[in-house]
Amino acid sequence: MLSFQKKLAERIPSCDCGMEHREITIEKIEISKEALQAAAAYLVSRGFEHVVLVADDNTYRAAGEKLFSLLKDVLLQTKVVLLQPNEAGDVIADERSIVQLLLKVPQETQVVLAVGSGTIHDISRAVSFKMGKPFVSVPTAPSVDGFNSMGAPLVIAGMKTTYQMQAPLAVFADLDVLQAAPRQMIAAGFGDMIGKATSLADWRFGHLAAGEPYCPLAAEITEEALTFCIDNVDNIAAGDETGIQLLMEALINSGIAMLLIGHSHPASGGEHHVSHYWEMDFLRNNKPQVLHGAKVGVACGLIADLYKKKVRPSIAGDGELENMVSLLQPTGKAEAAGHEQGDGGAKSAVDNNGEAGNDERIAASLNAIAVDRASILDIIDRIPDGDTIRGWLEKVGGETEPEQLGIEAEVVAAALTEAHHIRSNRFTFLQFYNEVLCKNEER
Repeated sequence: MLSFQKKLAERIPSCDCGMEHREITIEKIEISKEALQAAAAYLVSRGFEHVVLVADDNTYRAAGEKLFSLLKDVLLQTKVVLLQPNEAGDVIADERSIVQLLLKVPQETQVVLAVGSGTIHDISRAVSFKMGKPFVSVPTAPSVDGFNSMGAPLVIAGMKTTYQMQAPLAVFADLDVLQAAPRQMIAAGFGDMIGKATSLADWRFGHLAAGEPYCPLAAEITEEALTFCIDNVDNIAAGDETGIQLLMEALINSGIAMLLIGHSHPASGGEHHVSHYWEMDFLRNNKPQVLHGAKVGVACGLIADLYKKKVRPSIAGDGELENMVSLLQPTGKAEAAGHEQGDGGAKSAVDNNGEAGNDERIAASLNAIAVDRASILDIIDRIPDGDTIRGWLEKVGGETEPEQLGIEAEVVAAALTEAHHIRSNRFTFLQFYNEVLCKNEER
């Protein structure tokens, strides 16, 4: 993985996207059968003496107990904090868990170890960042792509929001631990990666249609990781050492793409917004949570179908975009903005407050879409169809339909019409469908 970082450093100068390319500050990434031993040795080499190990009951059994013993052997003073579940039996990255950990981390702590999957990392990342302390990642399942990113998706006041905080100092992923993870968690990691098929499409669309910042290098890294998973789906489905290492490397590389530009745009589009909507519905109704990647994978299949069957015909149809613009009766200013293609498209279709833009801004984006119609249709055509996505998910042992996750049909329908509000500052195909196409039908 360090060789990947060196190659990345060589690729950055050739990217002239104009976005800030952040320094990758992760000092060590190890995916091996000796990763836990390497973690203990690394902490000693960094001169740390006071450590807090964060886990829950399951992840402590999976890796925390062995790691604690290894840290004790090298004379590190280690405090173990086991996060407690809510009434539904889940550990959630919310205010309750954050305060729980914040109160238990002694001030003399020098480093926090996140031993677990995505939720443990989100909580540990948030608390360590707010306390001004570094953290080290010790994944216990190849289930998400956020281990090494800066983002912490937190549920605050019932709303899922991603906060940019800090990347880990190092990542130590033990293959024996990862391979022993429940099959559904491995399938969830694959589902999180498959979600890039639609997230990348949304990002490219937002760039062309609304002038949103776009980094081809971050997109390329993410697409390479996605292709890597698709090409090796049989190995991942087998769950052997080779397959698990391939999946973990893809998840890490996706995280590096997010880290490079400081946000989740390459890896999170309409499929993630739908997943977050479902998660918040589960929380409101005190229902046990479903794995993030499982929701993303199922949502990706639905979103792919929506984009191909509903959005594409409206963009491809003769005169449809032009008719929509005429119905909006845009001003000359809006028309001019729509033809300013030199800087990557029209002005953003979303205002600074994150609310859907006015008619003038929508008209500008419609003009931009008309200008780049062929490129945008190609973006949609490159998305695998829903049946293909569901076939891959089934092969790795994952769920393929919302009802398998306990999500009712009315919640699915509501998510497809409301989830774009979760990240309304991103002009995704999902937002375009709801804020432009559906509203146009009402005119």
